[in-house]
Amino acid sequence: MKHTLSVLVEDEAGVLTRIAGLFARRGFNIESLAVGPAEQMGVSRITMVVPGEDQVIEQLTKQLYKLVNVLKVQDITEIPCVERELMLVKVNATAQLRSEILDIVQIFRAKVVDVSEDSVTIEVSGDPGKMVAIVQMVNKFGIREIARTGKVALTRESGVNTEYLKSLEAKLQY
Repeated sequence: MKHTLSVLVEDEAGVLTRIAGLFARRGFNIESLAVGPAEQMGVSRITMVVPGEDQVIEQLTKQLYKLVNVLKVQDITEIPCVERELMLVKVNATAQLRSEILDIVQIFRAKVVDVSEDSVTIEVSGDPGKMVAIVQMVNKFGIREIARTGKVALTRESGVNTEYLKSLEAKLQY
């Protein structure tokens, strides 16, 4: 199972290296990593997606707390969250195919950020599922390059679990 960890750390040199080292020493792969300033001055938020069983992730969380500059670790996998990711995808786009690609861009509420004679670069932001879906749709044109930021997430203060609501809605429609 993939777990999303939200880690607040003091904004000091070497913190990310120590965290990555902890994961590497234990043979864990970090599938997604996003780091940036948090709401408080001098504090950064690290959002990581890590594969592993619940007990192993719990042990990793305890190990993270032992690192000097780590302030708070939260496994937000099962907590209602707002999750977003940013992706740039460069796609082959001949003049004949451009209108079909632009239709897909519009459906996904994405943006064309660069156009050349034979390619289009698309900017997409949204939940990770949206990233997978648009890649599947434009794959038939030929993908030249992809760059993704990694997931960022914050817990929902409202406590509303949109994934649960989506599953309910799907059941009601069928």
